[in-house]
Amino acid sequence: MKLEIFQVDAFTTKPFGGNPAAIVPLEAWLPTETMQSIALENNLSETAFFVRVGDKYELRWFTPTFEIDLCGHAT
Repeated sequence: MKLEIFQVDAFTTKPFGGNPAAIVPLEAWLPTETMQSIALENNLSETAFFVRVGDKYELRWFTPTFEIDLCGHAT
């Protein structure tokens, strides 16, 4: 499986500063277990996944160990 994964540093203007998060755009949702494994491998505080649905986006956020309800800096 090939996926684009972006690491962004929120709340900073300097490289390698702020609060890092991984962002993974998807065409369709992957199984929850797969997204959890990707988040574990990224080993960042949060990994955000998003899918475009019409003119809106659906988002899900994972820590390395579990899915969470919301993450501001990864959004």
